[in-house]
Amino acid sequence: MPAYNAAKTLEKTVAEFPDIVDLKILVDDGSTDETVQIANKLGLQVFIHEKNYGYGRNQQTCYREALAAGVDIAVMVHPDYQYTPLLVTAMASMIAYGVYDVVLGSRILGGQARKGGMPLYKYVANRSLTAFQNALTGAKLSEYHSGYRAFSRDVLINLPLLENSDDFVFDNEMLAQCIVFGYRIGEVSCPTKYFKEASSINFPRSVKYGLGVVSTTLKCWLQRMGIVHYRLFSRAGRKLLLDYYCAFPSSRDERNPITGTSQL
Repeated sequence: MPAYNAAKTLEKTVAEFPDIVDLKILVDDGSTDETVQIANKLGLQVFIHEKNYGYGRNQQTCYREALAAGVDIAVMVHPDYQYTPLLVTAMASMIAYGVYDVVLGSRILGGQARKGGMPLYKYVANRSLTAFQNALTGAKLSEYHSGYRAFSRDVLINLPLLENSDDFVFDNEMLAQCIVFGYRIGEVSCPTKYFKEASSINFPRSVKYGLGVVSTTLKCWLQRMGIVHYRLFSRAGRKLLLDYYCAFPSSRDERNPITGTSQL
């Protein structure tokens, strides 16, 4: 769970995790509320960024810590209770049985996005960007913008995730990498809830994200056509290497994943 000021919704989110989940990791990205205290009370494995590095950097730490813990399948769930963790079993099973390498929780499948409160401008942008991306990437996904995702260990080890943005477009870059690398991507219908406490980027940041999606998609197309080669899509790109931990004698449970210092 990549978290930032999620104190109001964290407990409700964790309460819906199915028993199949072996390890619950939360990475706090410099929250100013009680996110860390609540996470500790709930028995989560907590890692802290000493300042707000951004959503993309938060995910890098989440996946690095999950890999270091030995997970075979990692499911990213936002702690803002916008997506229900009840679907974790279904998503993980699709990977565990070798059907897919990546599974997305789609707000569009099932036609419930607007009923769940998705703002009209976001719905229109989602559909427009998705059509554009399907046309250029060759994939046929119902949406590229869900924050509810499951990945096999192989995907997290081999994608050059350290080449990605620290901002929200990280999600889109990661999905484009999965397409270029030939990973199998599946989807499940996921209801979503938009409410006051749920995190949501404002209009200016949505515009910035949309422009980032267009840029990423064009790069993906150029890469697939063999016209330009980007480190973002290179197998030689920087990955989440686990030798990162060799420099730190203390346990991961006690130190900050960015600085190596104790934060708990």
